[in-house]
Amino acid sequence: MRQYQLIATAPMGLEAVVARELKDLGYDDVKVENGRVLFQGDLIDICRTNLWLRTSDRVLIKMGEFKATTFDELFEGTKALDWPEWIPEDGEFPVEGRSHKSQLSSVPACQGIVKKAVVEKMKMEYGTEWFHEDGPRYVIEVILLNDIALLTLDTTGPGLHKRGYRKVATEAPLKETMAAALVLLSRWNVERPLYDPFCGSGTIPIEAAMIGWNIAPGLRRTFNSEGWPVISEDLWQEAREEAFDLLRDDVPLQIMGSDNDREAIDIAYGSAKAAGLGKEIEFRTLPVAKIDPQGDYGCIITNPPYGERLGERDDAEKVMRQLGFVSRKLPNWSFFAICPNKQFEHYFGRPADKRRKLFNGRIECQYYQYLGQLPPRKPRSE
Repeated sequence: MRQYQLIATAPMGLEAVVARELKDLGYDDVKVENGRVLFQGDLIDICRTNLWLRTSDRVLIKMGEFKATTFDELFEGTKALDWPEWIPEDGEFPVEGRSHKSQLSSVPACQGIVKKAVVEKMKMEYGTEWFHEDGPRYVIEVILLNDIALLTLDTTGPGLHKRGYRKVATEAPLKETMAAALVLLSRWNVERPLYDPFCGSGTIPIEAAMIGWNIAPGLRRTFNSEGWPVISEDLWQEAREEAFDLLRDDVPLQIMGSDNDREAIDIAYGSAKAAGLGKEIEFRTLPVAKIDPQGDYGCIITNPPYGERLGERDDAEKVMRQLGFVSRKLPNWSFFAICPNKQFEHYFGRPADKRRKLFNGRIECQYYQYLGQLPPRKPRSE
C-alpha cells in the first residue's frame, strides 16, 4: 500500500512523548520537529494513529512544502499538489492558516490564495466551475514559517483530546492529552497504586486507567477521515477490531481520585462511567490533608490548584504544603505535580529530583518529579 508523509502534532514540550508513542506503535522512522512529529504510514496507519495516540493533538497528511515569498509562488506551489487524490468533487475544503517570520504575513490573504489554487486544481480534475462542498470535510492548513509554506490535510477533526467520555467539565479542566502525558512521563505502571488528590473531573485517573487497560483513546469517537471515500470503511473496521483485541480489561487497577469539591467528584464519576471505567476507579470527596492512599510504591500524579486569582493564592500555597506533608507519610511513594508556581518546591518542603517544562494550555509550568523507591523485583520463575 502506498506510503504517505504523516504528521502527529504535539503540544509544546511533548514532542518526545508523541515520538515515543509512535515508536511503541511500530513506527520507527520518526522525525521530531517543534510542535510535530513526522512519520511514514499508509491509509490504515491514519486510522490506527487517530485511534491510539494519547498525547498528540491531531494527525495530518503532509501535502507539500515549498518556498513562498510571493502570492504567485504560494498559488503555483499549492496548485501543483494532488488535491483530487484526496478531495472528491463534493468535498468541503475550508482553509485555515498561520504565518510566522514570513513575508506573506496576512493569514486571511494566504488562506484565500490557497483556496483559489485548490479550486483551480479541482476544476482541472472534475471539469466543473462550481463546487457545492456539501460532502465529507477536508480541512486544509497552510503554515508559513521563515518563508516556507507547509500544506496539510487534517484527518482528525476535533482534537484528539476529545475522547468522548467527558460530557461536563470543571472550571479549569486538564486536557486529556496532557493528563495522559503526565502519566506516561511518570514511573507509574498498572501494578502500582495511583492516586490524584486534586482530581477535578477525574481526567488523570481515567487516562491512567485507559493506559493500564490498553484502551485506545479514540475508540469512543469519530474522525473527519471516516467519511473520506479514499479510506474505506473496512480499514476503519480493521483498525477498531485490532484495538478491541488488544484490550486488557482483566488486569486489576488500583486507581483513586479525590477532590474537596463534591460537584467535581460527581462529574468525575460520570466521566469514568462514560469511559466504561465507572467500577474501576474510586472517587472520594476529601481535602488533601485527609487523604490516606493505600498500598506501597504508589504514585501520586496531580494538577494542584494554581491560585491565579489574588484571593486564592494563600489557599494554593496551603495545599502545596499539605501535599508535601502527605509525601512524608508515604516514604516509598513517588510524587508528580504539574504547577506554574516557581515556589512549589519551597512549599512542598524539598527540591524535586527532576523537573520538566510543560505548558498547560498557555500556562508555562514545571512538572515536579519526586522519585520514591521502585517496587522490588519479582523473583524469576524457574
